Amino acid sequence: MIKVKDLHYKYPKSKDYTINGIDFEIEEGEIFGFLGPSGAGKTTTQRILIKLLRGFEGEIEYQGKSLASYDDEFYQDIGVSFEMPISFSKLTAMENLQFFQQLYKNNVDVEPLLRRVGLWDDRNKKAGEYSKGMKIRLNFVRAMLNKPTFLCLDEPTNGLDPANARIMKDMILEFKKQGGTVFLTSHIMADVDELCDRVAFIAEGKLREIDSPRNLKIKYGKRTVKVEYRENGDLLTQEFTMADIKSQKFCDLLQNKEIETLHSGETTLEEIFIKVTGVALRV
Repeated sequence: MIKVKDLHYKYPKSKDYTINGIDFEIEEGEIFGFLGPSGAGKTTTQRILIKLLRGFEGEIEYQGKSLASYDDEFYQDIGVSFEMPISFSKLTAMENLQFFQQLYKNNVDVEPLLRRVGLWDDRNKKAGEYSKGMKIRLNFVRAMLNKPTFLCLDEPTNGLDPANARIMKDMILEFKKQGGTVFLTSHIMADVDELCDRVAFIAEGKLREIDSPRNLKIKYGKRTVKVEYRENGDLLTQEFTMADIKSQKFCDLLQNKEIETLHSGETTLEEIFIKVTGVALRV
């Protein structure tokens, strides 16, 4: 779907490159996570991919053609949900959607989408009266108006309660199942772990890692198993390597002790984020 080669970008008044020579590909039907600390170049990369920023150096292909060769027809094919929801505050939610529908050749029926995200009953309320979470959900519906094949989602579940976040994640996974491709940025690592087929970590304008969440957790995790058990009323812990779990000692422990918990040494994406980027995660 997208191929990026040796991408550089420098803002007009900046001496340094915000994006400093990155390469990656996004496969069709993939959810691709793009992660990094604030100021690392995530939003800049997203803006370049959706043609809001021009004047980059390097090569970008979209569906086998140079991104620069596309005219405004390009926007008929993509949907974008920005981190900061954008809407006309004095118009109702429905009026907002009807306005944006006029920009596209293809339109979806908005009623099922609004019902799905829990906004149908508030469709005639002014967008300026919406809470942040409601605005985020409205933003997502707007991104889906034109039946896109490629979605750019920036923090799509940030600010949502768990129930509404679950609905949004299910809709993103359904979009992928139907053949859609997603470029996703988020600081919520649990969402990234659940949704993304692969993730890329960017820091100081350079990519540090690209792989599946599973492979990264294996690479950066400890190949151990920790066992917590009770003995004479005390809570004790033993740690075994993967080779040791075949030993008689490990089997005896499981059979003869009162086991409370078993934990693998698998690390989390949040821990990998900190190791790879060198920056603590800030939500």
